[in-house]
Amino acid sequence: MFATFTSAVTAGEADVVDVKIVAETGGTYRFDVTVEHADEGWEHYADQWDVLDDAGNVLGSRKLLHPHVNEQPFTRSLSGVSLPDGLTHVTIRARDSVHGFGGREVTLPIPGRGDG
Repeated sequence: MFATFTSAVTAGEADVVDVKIVAETGGTYRFDVTVEHADEGWEHYADQWDVLDDAGNVLGSRKLLHPHVNEQPFTRSLSGVSLPDGLTHVTIRARDSVHGFGGREVTLPIPGRGDG
């Protein structure tokens, strides 16, 4: 089971442009997150994305270890993310090495929970 969200992007900070949430065996989830950013090299690139609960607590984080200058947008996954019981939505945010967080975030339902 999975959920997906896609939207248009704007230039500037790192933007989340697509998210797929896949329920894994054992009650954890895999997040496939697509980020778009005008990476310029090691001095300025998208370097992380996070999974947040409704209170802004980080539930999972994927470090991006190198620039993706010639691969835009790009998708990276994070498996084994445990989500608290009762949580029905998550927010995904991305950051870049110059501006930090601040680009487009995506909030979406968790598959199989509540209205997800």
